[in-house]
Amino acid sequence: MKTRIVEVGGLLSALSARGVEKRLARLPGVRRVEVNYVSGSATVEYDEGVIDLKRIKAAVRECGYHCAGELLPQHLCLPEDPPPEAMALHAGHGAMARPAAQAGAMAHEMGHGAGMDLAEMARDMRRRFWVAFAFTVPIFVWSPMGGLFAPPPPPFGLTLDLWLFFLASAAVLWPSWPFCVAAYRALRNGVLNMAVLVVLSVGTGYLFSVGATFFFRGAQFYEAVAVLLVFILLGHWLEMRARAGASDAIRALMDLAPPMATVIRDGREIEVPTAEVLVGDTVLIRPGNKIPVDGEVIEGESQVDESMLTGESMPVGKKPGAGVIGATINKSGSFRYRATKVGADTALAQIVKLVQAAQNSKAPAQLLADRASQWLVLIALAIGLAAFAVWFWWLGQPLLFALTLTITVFVIACPDALGLATPMAVMVGTGLGAMNGILFKNAAALEEATRLDVVIFDKTGTLTLGEPKVLEVVAAAGATEEGVLGVAAAVERHSEHPLALAILERARGLAEQAATGFTNIDGQGARAEIQGKAVLLGNRRLMDAQGIDLAGLEERSKELQGAGRTVVHVAHGGTLAGLIAIADTVRPTSSATVKALQARGVQVAMLTGDNRGTAGRIAKELGIDIVLAEVLPGQKADEVKALQAGGKKVGMVGDGINDAPALTQADVGFAIGAGTDVAMESADVVLMKSDPYDVVGAIALSRATLAKMHQNLWWAVAYNVVAFPVAAGAFYPFVISPEVAALAMSGSSALVAVNALMLKRTRLEGIRSFTGFSPQKVGALQGIHPPA
Repeated sequence: MKTRIVEVGGLLSALSARGVEKRLARLPGVRRVEVNYVSGSATVEYDEGVIDLKRIKAAVRECGYHCAGELLPQHLCLPEDPPPEAMALHAGHGAMARPAAQAGAMAHEMGHGAGMDLAEMARDMRRRFWVAFAFTVPIFVWSPMGGLFAPPPPPFGLTLDLWLFFLASAAVLWPSWPFCVAAYRALRNGVLNMAVLVVLSVGTGYLFSVGATFFFRGAQFYEAVAVLLVFILLGHWLEMRARAGASDAIRALMDLAPPMATVIRDGREIEVPTAEVLVGDTVLIRPGNKIPVDGEVIEGESQVDESMLTGESMPVGKKPGAGVIGATINKSGSFRYRATKVGADTALAQIVKLVQAAQNSKAPAQLLADRASQWLVLIALAIGLAAFAVWFWWLGQPLLFALTLTITVFVIACPDALGLATPMAVMVGTGLGAMNGILFKNAAALEEATRLDVVIFDKTGTLTLGEPKVLEVVAAAGATEEGVLGVAAAVERHSEHPLALAILERARGLAEQAATGFTNIDGQGARAEIQGKAVLLGNRRLMDAQGIDLAGLEERSKELQGAGRTVVHVAHGGTLAGLIAIADTVRPTSSATVKALQARGVQVAMLTGDNRGTAGRIAKELGIDIVLAEVLPGQKADEVKALQAGGKKVGMVGDGINDAPALTQADVGFAIGAGTDVAMESADVVLMKSDPYDVVGAIALSRATLAKMHQNLWWAVAYNVVAFPVAAGAFYPFVISPEVAALAMSGSSALVAVNALMLKRTRLEGIRSFTGFSPQKVGALQGIHPPA
């Protein structure tokens, strides 16, 4: 199975997306389809043995929407999607750009024009609004509805009705064309959407007025239709601007990598598009260059700024054998590296794909809202026709009055408010998470994270750094700490054991001593000689085996071991020189993470394979109540199940391969970004900064996003419940005009969109608010798994 994200351009309403979903889901080999009206894209999971991407794109076009291919930066192309069809997001304008050669191929029969993206559609809607407004002003002046003053006689000797017909035609026909095309597409795809209601209301009023002008005697209301369309266009213009603002995170991500790269081919330096860099190519990087693709340094040394991807504020040294990540910036020095991951395999491309898939996924509440939106259109049609029948045939009101109420009902229904309620909030929430180094893989995880009762942390690598550190040096009588470290470091320079590296790190800066005759003693330690004297490094068993007296430090050794330290005994010349206590150190933010989660009513558990002494020390230091110690790798998932059996919603935070089953078993799995690919594949949320405090940010963001979803859904439902009876004249003599109904409908959609966008400005613990940023500000996008 493959999963691809393709463009679906020209979606005018939330229910248009439903029509595309239905059509694509019927294709053989397509397993899952999720279309996002807000972003104008679709996530398609399909069997490549049955169907290919080309057929899927063709199906999108058959639905009546343009599809330029997979949504990727132009420099990240797939074999199935040749470079000319790739999408690009360029800095400065933030619009989806396409090669000029493709513009004609993507001709889009919708009134917006060929191959327009969301920002261009918003500008086109703005033009249509101003055209409609410009012709509506004279209609309002000359029509009986205006009545503010006696208008001048119509020009060119035309009758008033004929003059209003020409003005109304200019105000209605071209500006309303996108709705006509969208309604046609929706009906062809078996969906009733907002465009159908707009065409029914505007079309009914316009055609009735045309009939009254040329074919039968009756009142015309060109002015009502024109003003109605002005308000509809205004609302959609504002809504499209809000939808475009929800895609800021994706645009900034796509802007990170450079469009061109310098490679060495046939002994010559040539500059090629990043899309044409191949695996195995030698890439040349000079000071100030952005690194185009992932790879491994083969020649030269430099310092690379990885802050935009790893959150590391200091430049990272690179030398032969070191890995480099695409989109990072070379600060000093030149080097050459071999490309190991290009195109869609680069770390940046994977992050872009992950965020897009999350934004296109549907929260459980959205599935219900989609069905409700479809029924809402049917209800609007039924109530509108019933209102006409009651007022005209049963109550005997004039035709014009009954028709006006019918149009008002059609206009005031707002399925788009329901359709926008959750996808807008999900897009903003997942985008805000990505900019803070928190990647939600799907909307369901965003919703589930709000319900967690317990969060389990795998100790090593999550709450702790996973790197042993020397915490204490105890010198025997007649010895010094520096002397103990110096002797130990001389021996450990011949070892690659993690404890040896910890001792060497602590001894950095001390005078080096030469050790000879290094011998490793399995299960006990090591032996060497310094200036002819024997040096022993190891555990208590080594000391006992060699007859070394602990010189009064026996109790201190037991005390350190009881506190969870690993104790290295150092003997020099047949006597004990001292003890070195080593332990895995706690991450700086671990304590704050535990306190913040507990303050939110979330219990914290620590899971580890360490003995209870070590586990208890870490738990006491951090204030953790639930300690799951001496757990074998294969038992981690069982511990999660045990908590779930008690009726708790469980989150699991891990980083290793053996954490994958537990991450999958948990209600929400959080993978630390510096962990293994397997762990990140198994998790629902990836914490790219490898900072446990991001769990707090993820939960806070989830709760805020869910709150916005609920607010929007309640508003959309309440609005429609109140709007229908008011529009149908249930409170006669209080009635509202179609123009007011149009303003209410457009305002309802705009309010939902703006409310979701306000999430960017909400102050959340662990989350930096956002109001727009450039690639230079993407330092918030922290951490990414380095190339293998």
